[in-house]
Amino acid sequence: MYASIHAPGNLPALLECAAQFSPLVEETSPDDVIFDIRGLRLIFGAPKHIAEEIYRRLGVPGNVAIAANPDAAFFAARGIAGVTVIEPGCEAAVLAPLPLYLLGGSPELAHTLDLWGIRTLGEFAALPTAGIAARLGEEGVRLQRLARGSATRQLRLRTDPLEFREEFEPETTIDLQESLLLLAGRMMDDLCARLARQSLKTNEVRMTLKLERGADHVTTLRLPVPMLDAKTFLKLLQLELNEQPPAAGVKKISIEMIPVASRTMQHGLFEPPSPEPERLEITLARIRGLVGSGNIGVAEVEDTHRADRFVIVGQACSLRDAYSGAGRAGRMPAAGCKPAPHLKLILRRFRPPVHAQVWCSATNQPVRIVSAKGDWRVQACAGPWITSGDWWTEAWDWEEWDVEVTASGVYRIHQDRRARQWVVEGEYD
Repeated sequence: MYASIHAPGNLPALLECAAQFSPLVEETSPDDVIFDIRGLRLIFGAPKHIAEEIYRRLGVPGNVAIAANPDAAFFAARGIAGVTVIEPGCEAAVLAPLPLYLLGGSPELAHTLDLWGIRTLGEFAALPTAGIAARLGEEGVRLQRLARGSATRQLRLRTDPLEFREEFEPETTIDLQESLLLLAGRMMDDLCARLARQSLKTNEVRMTLKLERGADHVTTLRLPVPMLDAKTFLKLLQLELNEQPPAAGVKKISIEMIPVASRTMQHGLFEPPSPEPERLEITLARIRGLVGSGNIGVAEVEDTHRADRFVIVGQACSLRDAYSGAGRAGRMPAAGCKPAPHLKLILRRFRPPVHAQVWCSATNQPVRIVSAKGDWRVQACAGPWITSGDWWTEAWDWEEWDVEVTASGVYRIHQDRRARQWVVEGEYD
């Protein structure tokens, strides 16, 4: 089934109305659109109810017609006022009274039919097909099919540029943030509605403010996941403007949303629920407002063999000397060293590591450790594990030991062999 709307001089309203019912829309002329309505019966009911709903949402004077093929619906909407529903098989009877000029065609063919006294679609449809083919050729046969309502074809779909932008230029300059946010909220509501009609979301919102003086004020919201919540966008925008307000009055507002496909998540039955992306992003925006955008980010493990290294993505400076808390695995102790007495241990790191003095035996095994944690005698040890790398940037060369100390527990220590300094990295549980 196909629906056609005819409303002279109201193409934007036609396209907006059609988009509410189907993504498959043909812009047939500046006054007409045709769109596919198959599948809407489950939502609105019978074709008559679908046609009435389309007419109700049109919002401008016009005609609505529904038929089994696009051209029959098109001619009915052009020639019959109000709402028309053509039952399958009744196309020729319904279209018969309509004037012949609706078919279009070449001036020569129209002149010939006028000389024959043909004035309506019904009169043209009643002529013998063989005679039409002999006298009017292929064009005449095609137009006769249209007059009978029996022609079938695919829609010539309209392809909209996926650009979602709203602009507003107020009559007076906006100086108050409340007024600015009120207007921005309405614009975001419209943009979110347009995205929803295309089954899209956005992961980036850009607002450009043209000021009375000075350069434009640009605010960009980069979202971690695709979202479609105007209230969330407005709250994020408010937090950004609180941190970086415009330097002068606003003369023009422009908001653009970058469209992306929706994101589908499958939650585990026995996994704890993750926080909602919208609420999490608002929380992060509030934290940025408190501590500054340069002091917040996401930890990301560095591509290096050096233990426990990560950087903060989104932060101006990386935490080069920070520890992530992940233990090292797959190390082999030097030959002749005693294995650690415990098989399964968890290392709880000290941040920062505790500086220490270490005395070693004649065989270079640690025997005594003095640090802020205590003065310990080593009962057993495992090691050393020698690790090194990054000689081309920040060279590191460590000698690590796991030690069991008197009446205290098991610790990990290491010596920076370049600086000849010892530290206690952490304690095993």
